[in-house]
Order: sequence, then C-alpha cells, then structure tokens
Amino acid sequence: MVNVAPDMSIQEVVSTDMPIDNSEAIPIAPSPKLKGRAKLLHNLNRISSSPTLAQIGRRRATSNPHSTRGSLSCVSLALPSSPQNYDSSYSSQWSSGGYSTTPTTTPNTSELESSFGIRMVQNGAFVPGQCTPTSALPLDMRAMSRGGLSPLSSPTGMTDIVEDYFTLPIAQPKRGRRPDFDFWKEMPHEMKLAIFSYLGPKQLVRASIVSKGFYKTCFDGQLWTKFDASQFHMEIPASSLAKIIVAAGPFVKDLNLRGCVQVEHYKRAEVVAKACKNLINATLEGCKNLSKTTLHTLLRSNQRLAHLNLTGLSAVTNQTCRIIAQSCPSLEVFNVSWCDRMDARGIKYVVLNCPRLKDIRAGEIRGFDEKNLDVAQAIFDTNTLERLELQGSGLSDDALKIMVIGNDPEIDILTDLAVVPARKLRILNLSRCSQLTSAGVKRLAHSVPDLEVLHLSGCSALTDNALSDIIATTPRLTHLEIEDLSEITNSLFTDDLAKAPSAPHLEYLSISSCEKVGDVGMLPVIRACTSLQTLKLDNTRCGDLVLAEAAPMIRARASRTTNHLLRPVVGLRIEVYDCQNVTWTGIREVLSRNSEVRKPTGQEATYPTEIIELKCFYGWQDTVREHQKRVLRGDLPAAGRLERKWAEYMMANEEAGAGGAGVRRRRRRAREAQMLHADEEEGGLGIGGIGRRRRARSGGCAVM
Repeated sequence: MVNVAPDMSIQEVVSTDMPIDNSEAIPIAPSPKLKGRAKLLHNLNRISSSPTLAQIGRRRATSNPHSTRGSLSCVSLALPSSPQNYDSSYSSQWSSGGYSTTPTTTPNTSELESSFGIRMVQNGAFVPGQCTPTSALPLDMRAMSRGGLSPLSSPTGMTDIVEDYFTLPIAQPKRGRRPDFDFWKEMPHEMKLAIFSYLGPKQLVRASIVSKGFYKTCFDGQLWTKFDASQFHMEIPASSLAKIIVAAGPFVKDLNLRGCVQVEHYKRAEVVAKACKNLINATLEGCKNLSKTTLHTLLRSNQRLAHLNLTGLSAVTNQTCRIIAQSCPSLEVFNVSWCDRMDARGIKYVVLNCPRLKDIRAGEIRGFDEKNLDVAQAIFDTNTLERLELQGSGLSDDALKIMVIGNDPEIDILTDLAVVPARKLRILNLSRCSQLTSAGVKRLAHSVPDLEVLHLSGCSALTDNALSDIIATTPRLTHLEIEDLSEITNSLFTDDLAKAPSAPHLEYLSISSCEKVGDVGMLPVIRACTSLQTLKLDNTRCGDLVLAEAAPMIRARASRTTNHLLRPVVGLRIEVYDCQNVTWTGIREVLSRNSEVRKPTGQEATYPTEIIELKCFYGWQDTVREHQKRVLRGDLPAAGRLERKWAEYMMANEEAGAGGAGVRRRRRRAREAQMLHADEEEGGLGIGGIGRRRRARSGGCAVM
C-alpha cells in the first residue's frame, strides 16, 4: 500500500503508481470478501448508489451530510488544475459513524477501494479510488443555484452532471401547423358524382352557385342522363336550361321536354338538337313551335331511339315518319296522336321498317278507312303490336277486319273462325270510331286472347251481340270502358259479364251514359266482380240498391282489424252523379258502412280497412267529402256523428216539404236540423250545442 502525503492530489497518485486503463470499459477493482456488519454496510452503499432509485422519486443530494435521506452516491472530484485535501472530511465522517478503525489521517487509495468500492473519474472516464461522497463536496465544487455558474461547467473542461436525470419531465415536441386540407378538392370525382346524384334538377342548379368546383360537378353530364324538364321548366330561365342541355347533351338518354316553352325558339332548339346524340327516350309533347328542320336533325342524329313521343307537334308530317323509319330501326313506342299534318301512310312507313315496334298511339290520325287498307295489312303482317290506340281515327269495319284476321283468310268450317295466328294485343283503344258496327267489332272475338284493356266508348252502333263474344273470349280482361253506348242493355251484364272468366279479375268498369242499364244488370256484376276498384255509373238508371250491394261487398273482401290506430284506405271509387234513382238513403248506407265499428258480444271491437269513395250529387258532395276525411284520419266517432246529423237534416227536410197540417212545426224542425248538421259538418264535436262552433244567426241590426 502506498502512503500518500497530505499535500499530494489523488490525480498525482494515480498517475505515478496506478496505470490508467484507456479502454472504454469502466475498471472495477476487486474487493475483498466482507463479513458481518461490513458486508451489510457495503450492500447498503451499493444499493443507494444504484441509478434506478431515481425512478422511485429520490430527491436530489444536498450538501448536508446529516440529512434524513442522505445519498451515498459519489461523483468525481478530481480536477487537473485544483487538487484538494480530504483528510478532515473523511476522518470526521466515517470514524464518527463507526465505519472505519484507521487513524484520522488521510486514507490511501487502496483502503478506499477495498472498503467502499469508490470509483474515480479522470477527464470523463471512471478511475477506481478517485471519487468521494456527494455530501462531502467542498463549497467551491457544489452545484450553484439556477442561473449561477457551476464550477463543473467552468472552462476547466468538466461538464455539469444531472443526478436525477430520469425524473425530469419529457419535453413534448412542438408540433408545427398542419397545412390546409381541401377535403372537397381531394375527394375523387366519382364520389362527388355519387353524392350529387341524390339531388334533383332544381337542387343541382342551386348548388352550382356555391363555388367553381360545385359548378363543374353539378353540370357534369353523368348527372343528367335522365333530363325531365316538365317538372321545373317554369322555374328555370331559358339560358340555364340551354346550358344544362349543352353540358349534358352527350350523356342524356331520357329527354322529356313536355310543355317546355323555352326550347321553342329556333336557336335554343338547334342547340338541343345538336347536343343530344345518344337519346333512347324522347318526349317533345307540347313543343308546338318546334321547326321541321330542327326535328329532323334531332331524329337523324339519334339512331338508338326506342321511345318517341311527338304528340300534338305540327312539324310532324309523313316525311318525318320516313326519316324515323330510316334512322330509328330500334323504335318500340311511337306516339303521334293529334298530329294533324300526317295520315295513316306515315304509320305504314314506321310499321314496315321498325321490326321492334310494340306500341302505336295514333289518336285522331285520319286515313284508316277503305282507301288505305294496305296500312291495316302492314299491321297484320307484323303481329308484334301489344298496344294500339286509334281513337277518333275513323277506323272502318273492313280495316279492323284486316288488322285482326288479314285479307281473305282461311275459314274453319266447324267453328266458322279464321285460321290465323292470334294477335298479341294487350291494350286496344277504338273509342269514338263512329264508323264501327257490331259486325266489325265482333271480329275481335277469339283473336285477342291476351287482351287486358278494351275501350269502345262512343261507338254508338254497338249492341250486346257485338260485346258478348269478346267478353267471353278474353279471360285476362281487367279494364272495360263502354261509355255512351245507348244500345247496351242489362242482359249484357247479367248473362255475359257476370259469368265471364274475367269477372274475378275485373278492376275498372265504366258504363257512363248507358241509359238502359240499371240495378238489375249491375247487381250480379258487383257480386261477381270482387276485385273492382273503379265503377262509373253516372247518368244511368242505377239506384240505391247498387250502393247497398257495394258496401257489403267491400266489407266482405277486406279483412277488418282490431287495431284502432290503423288507417283505412280507399278500396272502391263509385261515380253516381246524375243518377235519378240514387237518393240520400243509399248515400247514407255507404257512409254508415264506412264508419262502422263492429263489437260482437264478448269479443274485441273491429274497424274497417277499406272504404268506398263516392262522387254523387253536388249538393251532398261536401258532406260526403268531409265524412271521408274523418274516416281516413281514423276519427270514426266524429264520422258517425256527421252521418247521423246529416240523416236527421235530410229527414226533416222531407217532412218540411210534405203538405197537410203541421207545416210550420216541420219547417222549424228542418231549420234546427240544418243548423245542427252545418255545425257538425264544420268539425264541431259537441252534442246539443255544447262545445260546437257558434255562428251569428241574427237577422241583422234592428237599427240599421
């Protein structure tokens, strides 16, 4: 062991006697085995010197060596420029505590290493035997207060040592400002179109003024593949309409300009004709000022047209039909009703050159007579039509015969029927063809088995014989309209329609102005046709019995419900105005059944699910309409009170009109019943004048 003089620094001792390891590893001198109390103190020293204690909240070491929680950790005190003398500090501390038995002189290096394992640091490296406890730091080497200069940070080359490094708060990195993100601009264009596809035309035009991006997206042609201007043409200026059509023209497939007067100007019409080149459905109904040149340009540039509606256009001629036949081979629906500058020859061009044609609507088109039988032959040869409307066209019996069975067909000897393929017609409208007779119409029997809708109104020459065979051979018939046929009698309905195979499927029946039809003919029909939804009987001989029979028919076919919150719906509409045999008694029967609440003994009350809507004499119509409103909103008690008050009022009026004694008394009761009924009809819910709306009934001011 080397004895060190008091005035010799630790660094000098190390430099002279102990070689310094220049490796990066910290050299640790081997310590002798300790026993008993020395071993316990050594372990305590090692534990207190561990850096892991900083994680459990250890306080920073202070200069007071006698503090309650003193630290036994050491730091390097070796400075090349200022060696210190530590004889007094070590001798006073460790000898007084009983940790050392050596004399109070300066301990040598080997003794410090063997007893406490002190490590010394020189120029940033740990050196054994050159470290002292923190509590024994001299005043000139202790850490200064915040803001002061520490000797460890002096120009001597020593750096400041932070003991409680792991207890310092972690500084959060300062986040920079996020750059602006344009959500709408970065969104894919397909998603924008998907969002705007939920908007209607008016909403798209309004949204286009938000920004340039919205404007570009709103007028994208993919949003205008279906352009229906009939719903908003009165609320949009002509310039905006033309701009929309120009932007969306290549994408528009369904164009509806019905009643759109903005495109009637020739310049705007030309823009539309040049922009739209991929149309499949086109409706130009009502554009009366559309020029012929513009219309022909539009037809030539759209060869994929399948549905074309030119109703009422004065620009349509037979030449237009030729252009359609040449340019639109895929045409399926052709509507030229009320085009007065063309005739049946134009229809012939389209029928011969459009093999997919299924629907022809040529109402009020002249030329379907004996002079143009080749048109009827063309229609017969195609046999692809499912709908044919020739109302008011002057169709003759010969033309109808050729359309149905052809010219000079083969006749079966047994059945006396033409041996020809059955027609595919489902809808046939021959109304107001006054030249048709029973002999011509009778040809439809056995020739149109798929017929569902038949209109023969206004053909005044037809009789029961003409319709009986047609009704018997059309099992799919659902709509029958035979208005204004004065020769039709009750036998057609009792013997044919009520027993026809189509009776359970019949939904629409109109026999208005058939003056020879009454209750006798209609009662079997109402019993048999349980699917009726519309029944028009105005200006006939039908009376209260028909209404009384219709009410239980609706009640029988519609199941009742026990849920009083369930609202009923209209199941049958009946028109009986101008029927002299219909009285207020029949009207009351319908109203009573509409608001009926049935409560069998010991069972739960049931409520109607279907009601009858009446159109009757105009003097009763307001009461009937108010009663229907209350029933449809579920207020059946109020509807029942209105029906009873109206019945009392009608009975009082009848009594007041009767002659004999008590005329004044009956008239007074009639006036009282009229006032009660008027209050109830206005929505009053009281009885006997309580809670009802009171109106001024005075005769006027006596002074004036």
